Amino acid sequence: MRALITGITGQDGSYLAEFLLSKGYEVYGMVRRSSTEKFERIQAIRDRIRIVQADLLDQLSLIHMIEEIRPEEVYNLAAQSFVPTSWVQPVLTAEFDAIGVCRILEAIRLVDKKTRFYQASSSEMFGHAQETPQSEKTPFYPRSPYGVAKVYGHWITVNYRESYGLHASSGILFNHESPRRGLEFVTRKVTHAAARIKLGLAQDLFLGNLEARRDWGFAGDFVQAMWLMLQQEKADNYVIGTGESHSVKEWVEAAFTAADLDWKKYVQTDPNLLRPAEVDHLVADSSYARKKLGWQPQVNFQKLVRMMVEADLERLRTKSTLT
Repeated sequence: MRALITGITGQDGSYLAEFLLSKGYEVYGMVRRSSTEKFERIQAIRDRIRIVQADLLDQLSLIHMIEEIRPEEVYNLAAQSFVPTSWVQPVLTAEFDAIGVCRILEAIRLVDKKTRFYQASSSEMFGHAQETPQSEKTPFYPRSPYGVAKVYGHWITVNYRESYGLHASSGILFNHESPRRGLEFVTRKVTHAAARIKLGLAQDLFLGNLEARRDWGFAGDFVQAMWLMLQQEKADNYVIGTGESHSVKEWVEAAFTAADLDWKKYVQTDPNLLRPAEVDHLVADSSYARKKLGWQPQVNFQKLVRMMVEADLERLRTKSTLT
């Protein structure tokens, strides 16, 4: 089996690549042309995957890529994925996260309609949630340019499935984290700060809304759900999450406890870090995915936070030793 992963250098892409390799896949990863390579997350498997250059902003490059590789499965994980950036760069976010999805679907339609497609949708599409918990039937009410763009990407996937008969599934994934999460995301910002404070490298941490609640799971668990979706006879939409809701404050407390610290001594709120429009409470009803796919999360909240803190402590200690 040949699989193509867009966004292979990201958190999800790296875990998915490892998972597919364990299944015996021939794995291709799409990257944008750049003067510098950022392959840290896939360094351990770099010699086992094939990197190809293409761009979600360039239709022709996507067509040529699909023609050259002829993948049985395409996992579209590439995106401008940081919500705060979407307010600063709303048009670029739309180009990648909305129109970019259409471009790759169009490439598949033109080259080989038998190719199975996975679209990385997001719980941010629910935004100002109309009900709790959120399922596949919950109406969307996005509260950021990122969420709005993801809604387009989601519905264009459904449209190509219904209009052209593509096996195109959309995974509405709730927040999923790991030691490979970027430092700009609040979860990793917190665990990294806790580790730095523990080692005497920092003294405080500034955060925005501590009361916002999210459904946090482990990225390594979630990529298995992506694969399961493309193994089904018929394509569909699936909500993927743990079904547990925790506040940012709870994440902070768990992270600092894992570092044996009292978070109240170090954490301060900064109004400048608040979103223009907040998403207050997201929690998944993934009962459909659990029944249809047989998927279950394996890593719980406390284990996930501790895993990330310990990884950050190890990174910082290793860096200190090397310097």
